[in-house]
Amino acid sequence: MFDALSDRLEDIFTRLRGRGRLSEKDVDQIGREIRQALLEADVNVKVARSFIERVKARAVGAKLHEALNPAQQIVKIVHEELVATLGGETGKLTVSSKPPTVILLAGLQGSGKTTHAGKLARHLKSQGRQPLLVGADLQRLAAVDQLRTLAQRIDVPFFSESSDPVTVARKSLDEAARLGRDYVIVDTAGRLQIDTELMGQLRDVRDAVGPHNTLLVVDAMTGQEAVNVAVAFDEAIGLDGVILTKIDGDARGGAALSVKEVVGKPILFAGTGEKLDEFEVFHPDRMAGRILGMGDVLTLIEKAEETFDDEQKARAEEILREGEFTLEDFLEQLRQVKKMGPLQNVIGMLPGMPKEVKEADLDDRELARVEAIICSMTPAERLKPAIINGSRRTRIATGSGTSTVEVNNLLKQFGQMQQMMKQMGVMGRVMQKKAKKNKKKGGRVTPKGTKPPTSKSPGTKGGFPGLGPGGGMPDLGDLGGFPGLPKR
Repeated sequence: MFDALSDRLEDIFTRLRGRGRLSEKDVDQIGREIRQALLEADVNVKVARSFIERVKARAVGAKLHEALNPAQQIVKIVHEELVATLGGETGKLTVSSKPPTVILLAGLQGSGKTTHAGKLARHLKSQGRQPLLVGADLQRLAAVDQLRTLAQRIDVPFFSESSDPVTVARKSLDEAARLGRDYVIVDTAGRLQIDTELMGQLRDVRDAVGPHNTLLVVDAMTGQEAVNVAVAFDEAIGLDGVILTKIDGDARGGAALSVKEVVGKPILFAGTGEKLDEFEVFHPDRMAGRILGMGDVLTLIEKAEETFDDEQKARAEEILREGEFTLEDFLEQLRQVKKMGPLQNVIGMLPGMPKEVKEADLDDRELARVEAIICSMTPAERLKPAIINGSRRTRIATGSGTSTVEVNNLLKQFGQMQQMMKQMGVMGRVMQKKAKKNKKKGGRVTPKGTKPPTSKSPGTKGGFPGLGPGGGMPDLGDLGGFPGLPKR
């Protein structure tokens, strides 16, 4: 969503490299360029002005940290101000002291309320909660059936009884008590903020259930209009937060960067795609990192932990320890990566990825071709690719519907990955031996020159392929061209 803004900021920061100190004139020029980039991203004018004033106030005459160059100093300031603009700390749902906790969803027609009611229910269920989906959208003919279908897909109960949305909402509380559900998600009809009759009906629904969280579902593709909608709904019914949908689309990002500062309500969740699992908690610091090209390793690890089961995690950790990596392992991890969402989204979370890789038109079908090639190999060939001679390559290409050139490229790239895994395994074993030796001597457990992991350090937990010993992330741009990705 922030591709254009990210590119503009990257260009600005690149030109700063090599300077020893920032003058007030430098900061003014940088401020004008960043403000222009924000306005082009459809950020609210007042928000853009306030943002630049804060950045300039902190940057003018700033003494650079000895480890930072001017570009890094500006990036640090801009990152911290982006986090503040996006909401600061990660927002949370208000939880009722006496179940059920009621969540009321509101928004315009077509904003994705019904779909995101299902996504939110799935998310809560994954957190160990017991949600009830309530169909109070009786305006759109298929809304009730759509929500019922979503409820069946994620295996949560559904309730919609009566032809009056207020009655449905009120009775849903009794149904939740009967079923022992601790969350009630009420899906309401889409309405324009200028439709006084429907807005009055929405207030009646709100009064009937007394929601602990009134959330506005807003489409990021509507840009600055999304902020105007949020203001109108907040004035009419009082909002507690926002669910921003379609942030994976070709939007300029103005809504995400404006809504918290203008409306004063946090973005709590974000829809990242069409599938039910493409939904995540909105973390301002992580989003700021994505905007500035820093990646989002924490979200990537969380997705990996959700995707990999315990057995797969144990095998991945064994690979990292021993450095033994086969095509069978690669095929298994490739399939798990596919479950994490579109390849473009996964790549966007990796730090240090080359610009040409991020901007490349990554085709998920390329992963399917790689999978087909490996599936056309025998178990012995997957275990020892070195035995794959010319005739075997021809057979594999024919069986997978690809060419021998594609088979050769995969084997070459896998060989480079395999070598890297061996090196990581050796490094991990050396570090473990040093740690054990130091521990026996009563000295430091962590080898000298390394930092001990903290609660915030992304370690090997989750067994995500590519995480090095101690949680180090190798530069994936140096893998010689990961199958399906352009080379650096």
